[in-house]
Amino acid sequence: MNKVPENPSKNRTGDFSPLVVVSSLIAVLYITSNVLAVKIITVSGISLFDAGTITFPLAYMLSDVLSEVWGYKTARKVIFLSFSMNILFMIFTTLGIFLPYPGYMQETQDAFSTIFSYVPRIVISSLIAFLSGGLMNAKVLVKMRDKSRNGRFLWLRTISSSLVGYLFDTVLFVLLAFWGTVPTGDIISMIVVQYFAKAAIEALLGTPLAYITIGYIRKNYGIEKIQQD
Repeated sequence: MNKVPENPSKNRTGDFSPLVVVSSLIAVLYITSNVLAVKIITVSGISLFDAGTITFPLAYMLSDVLSEVWGYKTARKVIFLSFSMNILFMIFTTLGIFLPYPGYMQETQDAFSTIFSYVPRIVISSLIAFLSGGLMNAKVLVKMRDKSRNGRFLWLRTISSSLVGYLFDTVLFVLLAFWGTVPTGDIISMIVVQYFAKAAIEALLGTPLAYITIGYIRKNYGIEKIQQD
């Protein structure tokens, strides 16, 4: 007997299914964040945050959309799927470092090796932080959603859940990714600045985008009732 989908009305198949699109974007944004994380942004000699901080809140925003519309169980599956995609990315980019190359590509090889030899540490750190923060973000949002009346106050849920998720993610990621390679003072400043930068991006950009995305999905794909799980 075929297993009944978690919610057929919300997981309808077809071209450009919203669940597929949102899931794909989350995976791509997490991978992009891991590559950008190699670059540290400094102002007046003080390390503020890695460049991945720019794209990471967008991935969290889409995770909020996922949790709000499809529920925690589906969000958890997509988080683990993104986890797997990041591992594949790390494996193949690391393999690329050791593949043979022509002598005239030495400069390109050196640049490739410099970036992607650091990626495994970034990815592993990100995966640990991502699982902790991402799952906490989804869990808190769904718990708050279930206690709200008629799914009201989406802005409060998205911001509150992200603040909890960012705390786990930022502290774990910075410590695991940069400890021993960045001065302690810069480690502390990166944790503080990253956390508040992510929170600001979430409040000013992520939450409005979440409202727009959720409204579009519900209007155009017949998703009216919020799933309780």
